[in-house]
Amino acid sequence: MKVIILGGDGYLGWPTAMHLSAKGHEVCVVDNYLRRDLCRKYDVQPLFQVPNLHERIRIWKELTGHEITLRIGDCCQYDFLSNIVKDCVPDAIVHYAEQPSAPFSMMSHEAAFLTVNNNLQSTLNIAWAVREYAPNAHIVKLGTMGEYGTPNIDIEEGWLEVEHKGRKDTFLFPRQASSLYHTTKIQDTDLLWFYVRMWGLRVTDLMQGPVYGLETNETKLDTRLSTIFNYDELFGTVVNRFVVQAIAGYPLTVYGKGGQIRGYLNLRDTIACVELALLNAPAKGELNIFNQVTETFSVNQLADMVAKIGNERGHAVEVQSVENPRMEKEEHYYNPTYSGLKELGLHPHYLTEKVLHNMFSIVEQYKEAISPHKIFKGVKW
Repeated sequence: MKVIILGGDGYLGWPTAMHLSAKGHEVCVVDNYLRRDLCRKYDVQPLFQVPNLHERIRIWKELTGHEITLRIGDCCQYDFLSNIVKDCVPDAIVHYAEQPSAPFSMMSHEAAFLTVNNNLQSTLNIAWAVREYAPNAHIVKLGTMGEYGTPNIDIEEGWLEVEHKGRKDTFLFPRQASSLYHTTKIQDTDLLWFYVRMWGLRVTDLMQGPVYGLETNETKLDTRLSTIFNYDELFGTVVNRFVVQAIAGYPLTVYGKGGQIRGYLNLRDTIACVELALLNAPAKGELNIFNQVTETFSVNQLADMVAKIGNERGHAVEVQSVENPRMEKEEHYYNPTYSGLKELGLHPHYLTEKVLHNMFSIVEQYKEAISPHKIFKGVKW
């Protein structure tokens, strides 16, 4: 396939680009380095530096012989994005090009404005560019399980059949986000569902849980091909943060009662899920929705697992409950369905002790680079 990856510099985007390139797909990555710029601006740079996309692509070609093309620019600029779609006429577009942090979106008006503007405008531009220049292209958008919130009923896979006054119909499962970031993802879903109905677009929406991990088969080829790894409150996901905190001697910060349950998945499985979505495109005028998680944990469970492995490795890990800076339920029912991707062939990598040991062994190599002041920023909402 010809695949455009928007947000191809990111934690998920770059490993996805390499994986699809290795499989023989013709890959073009697009990015404007927004995440790198925000990390510099707010002093939350990743654990280790990675080369820019030009250099990464050169290294990739030297090691594998595979070519990845590159466009640097902003997906919120319609002329820029539409020209790429017009020139490439892709079979698929993977949409990672969003501000991905819930805490960042709640930090200030400036951050909120950036989140709304970037996320919705990029999604709108993709829909229009596909309609104009690649009407058969398949849009794969990374949504989030956070769109659903924590309802007191089972979370179905995207859709809910409702019976009311003797009649039945099927609707998008009710959404109730707990941050502005997650709200923009709901609006993404609504935008794309609208254009699927109006224009006959083909879209897959992947409701992804928090991702953890550092390695894929491709990143292991050379450390210079590593993905961006944040460990701060703004851009670091909880398992990644906890592993770094354990190694740095920084108490594992459990918010409130720690009973918040979410669905999680390994970085390797994110890439596998995107590939499965690409290989199983919906028909024109259809919206596929998959819940992209492999298992669920409470924050307390994650903290206990990380502490156990950290202590085994001699780190004397402390778990500390702190006042919850977020407006969220700390104890709740949570039972999502996530069978669709497994039925397509996903073989999950679960969060085992072996996986955690491997994460520790990698991060320990960068122990001296950890800056404890970056870990907790105290964003409240």
